[in-house]
Amino acid sequence: MSVAKPWGGRFTAENDQLAEEFGASISFDQEMAYEDLQGSLAHVQMLAHTKILPAADAKQISNGLKTLMQQLKQGKLTFDTQYEDIHMNLEVLLTKEIGPVAGKLHTARSRNDQVATDLHLYLKNRLPEIQKALFQLRQTIVTKAAANVTTLMPGYTHLQHAQPISYAHYLLAYYQMFKRDAERLAFNQQHIDISPLGAAALAGTTFPIDRTYSAELLGFSKIYENSLDAVSDRDFVLEFLSNISILMMHLSRFCEEIVLWCSYEFNYISLSDAYSTGSSIMPQKKNPDMAELIRGKSGRVYGHLLGLLTTLKGLPLAYNKDLQEDKESVFDTVKTILPSLKVFNGMLATLTLNKAKLSHATEHDFSNATELADYLAAKGLPFREAHRLVGELVLKGIKEKRSLQDFSLTELQQQSPLIQNDVYQALKPEVAVKRRNSAGGTGFTQIKRQLTIAQAELAQAKTTI
Repeated sequence: MSVAKPWGGRFTAENDQLAEEFGASISFDQEMAYEDLQGSLAHVQMLAHTKILPAADAKQISNGLKTLMQQLKQGKLTFDTQYEDIHMNLEVLLTKEIGPVAGKLHTARSRNDQVATDLHLYLKNRLPEIQKALFQLRQTIVTKAAANVTTLMPGYTHLQHAQPISYAHYLLAYYQMFKRDAERLAFNQQHIDISPLGAAALAGTTFPIDRTYSAELLGFSKIYENSLDAVSDRDFVLEFLSNISILMMHLSRFCEEIVLWCSYEFNYISLSDAYSTGSSIMPQKKNPDMAELIRGKSGRVYGHLLGLLTTLKGLPLAYNKDLQEDKESVFDTVKTILPSLKVFNGMLATLTLNKAKLSHATEHDFSNATELADYLAAKGLPFREAHRLVGELVLKGIKEKRSLQDFSLTELQQQSPLIQNDVYQALKPEVAVKRRNSAGGTGFTQIKRQLTIAQAELAQAKTTI
C-alpha cells in the first residue's frame, strides 16, 4: 500500500522499493524511540508555553505521546520500514492514537534538529551507565590493590624483567588510566549536554519559540548558539567514540596481560571458572575467553570511530543524509562497552594470585641489578661507572647461572671495593621495593599514599554518579 510521505507534495512518482528500503533507518534508529518521545514531549510543552499551539491541542498531543511512551515500555509498539525512520513511525502512531491534531506537533521543528536532539538525549541517558560501570571497576582495582600492597612481582619493560614492584603498584597504574577515562567522559558530557532542539532544518524558525525552555525541560544545560552548527555537529559523537576507544584500549592492555599471566609459562594468576571456557577436544584446557573477547572488541570500537571520522570529513553544511551513518556506531559502541566493563570487573574481582610464583620470579632473575648500581652510586661511584660494573657482574652471572646475591662478598669486592656486607640486604626484592619511596614510586609507603588518594577520589565520584 502506498504511504504518503511528509515531503511528498512536490513529487509525482513513488520511490523505488529498494531505494526506499536502502534509505530507511527505522531498523536501527528505533533504538532512540524513548528519546524521540522525550524530545517531542518537551517540544509540545514549549509550543503550549509560548502559545504557538492552543493549550487544548498541546494537552491532547502530550497525552498521546505519554500513551505511546507507556506502550513502548510495555513492548507494544511496532515499527514499519515504509515510514522511513523513528520520527515518522512515531508520528504515524501518534496520529492513529489522537487523530489529525498530531500533525501540529511538528510545528517549528524539523527532522534535522529532532534527530540531533534524539542523539544528544541517547548519549545523555547512557553516559551515566558507562560511568557507573567504570566507577565499579575502579573500586575493584583499589580494593584488590589495598589487599596486595606487599605482594611482590616482576616489573617489566619490553616484556623483560626490569625491577621488582608491588602488585598493588601495578594495579594502581590501571586505576590511573581508568580515572583519566572517567575524566574524559565527564568532559564529553559537557558537549552532549547541549540542546539543538528549535534549530529546525538549519536556519531556525519564524515562530516565537523558546529554545531555552525546551532545553530546561529535557535537562540540557544550554542550547546551541548557531542553528547550522546545531543540526550538523557530531563532534560530541566523535568525542564519545574516541573516549570509548581509549577506554577499550586500556581494557585490552589489561586483558593482554591477563591472557599471558594465566598461561602455563607465567602462571602468575588463575581465572575463576565463571570467566573461563574449555576446549571441545582438549580436556585440560581452561581458556581466558572473556579477556580475549574484550581485547578483540577494542578493534570493533576503533572501526566505529574511524568510520564516522571518514563519513564526516567531506560533508558541507548543514544536514546531509550521510549523517544517518552516525547512529549504528554509537548504539553498537554502547552495547560493547557496558558488558565489557562489567565482565572485566567480574573477571578481575574473582581472579586469584599465585603469590609464591610472583615472588619467586623476583628472586631468581637480575631485576635487582639497578639496586646494586644505585648502591654503588650512593657510595660515590659515578652512576655510569656503577652501571658498567654491574653489567659485567650480570654477564658473569648469566654465564655461570648465578644471581647477583649468589656471589660471595669477596667476588663482589673484586668488582668494586665499595661493596660491603650490607649489599645483600639491599639486593633483597622486598627491600628493593620498600626503599623506592620517591613520589609515585612502588615503595609501600608511596602505595599507601596512592591508595588514600584513590579512595578519596572514589568517595567523591560516588556522589556524582
